[in-house]
Amino acid sequence: MYEHGSLDPEIAKHYGKYDEGGRLFRGLGRLELVRVRELLLRWLPSPPAVVFDVGGGEGVHALWLAREGYQVHLIDAHSPHVEAARTASSSQPDFPIASCETGDARRLEQSDGSADAVLLFGPLYHLTESSDRLKALMEARRVLVDGGRLFAIAVSRFASTFDGFRHGYFENPRFEEIAARDRRDGQHRNPARDPNFFTTAYFHRPDDLASEVEEAELKLTGLFGVQGVARVLSDFDHHWEDDHRREHLLEVVRSLETEPSLLGLSNHIMAVAEK
Repeated sequence: MYEHGSLDPEIAKHYGKYDEGGRLFRGLGRLELVRVRELLLRWLPSPPAVVFDVGGGEGVHALWLAREGYQVHLIDAHSPHVEAARTASSSQPDFPIASCETGDARRLEQSDGSADAVLLFGPLYHLTESSDRLKALMEARRVLVDGGRLFAIAVSRFASTFDGFRHGYFENPRFEEIAARDRRDGQHRNPARDPNFFTTAYFHRPDDLASEVEEAELKLTGLFGVQGVARVLSDFDHHWEDDHRREHLLEVVRSLETEPSLLGLSNHIMAVAEK
C-alpha cells in the first residue's frame, strides 16, 4: 500500500475528495465516535499518558484525547491529513496535540518503549498485505512500554455486503463484484472509483484480527464491535436524535459488543491488546 512512507495514490485520491474529518459527525459516524471514545476511556491508562495515534487522520480522536489531558502524538501517511490536524490543534491552544507528523505505520521513528498506548485506526485496513499489517503491529509493540495497550480497528469482512443492502448499492452490477470479492478474500477494490464504495483496503474477519494481533506477540484483551447491531437500522437518525431511543440503542450495542456471533455485523471491530 505504501511506497517509501507515502500513501498509495489511489487511497490518497479518495481521501483528497472525501471529508474524512466530518464523517464522524454525521449519520452512523456519530455512533462510531461515541463508541470509540468510551472504549478508549475504558482501557486507556490515566492522563497524562503518552498516546501515539498512528493513522490518526485529521485528528478527530487526537483532539478530544488532548482535551482529556493525554499527550498525543499523531502520525499519518497522508500529509494533507497531518496539516489539517495541525490546524485543528491550533484551535485549542490550551490542549494542543503534542505533535503531528507524516509517517509510515510499518517504520515508526519513535523510540522503543516511548508510548503508554498506541492507536491503529486505519493502517490495518489500508495495509492490504498481511506481512505489512504484521510490521505495523510489531512496530506498535516496539514503541509501547511494558504493559502498554494497543487499540487497533479493522473493517469487517462483510461491511460492503451489509451496506449494499442498506443503501441499495446492489442495483449497480459493479458493486456486486466488489462485495463478492470482499466476502471471498477480504481484498476490497473500487475500480469504478465510486466514492460511495470506499477505496483500496483489506477487510478482516474477527478471528483474523485476533490472530494478527497475537502473531505480533501482543496479549489480546478482547474484540469489541464498535457500531454493532446499530448498523442494521434503516432509520438510524430517528433513533440517534431522540434522547431515549439513543440511550437504549447504546445500551444494546454495549451489551452485545463482545458477542462472538455478532462481531462481523459491526462496520468496525476494535482489538484491545497489551504488551
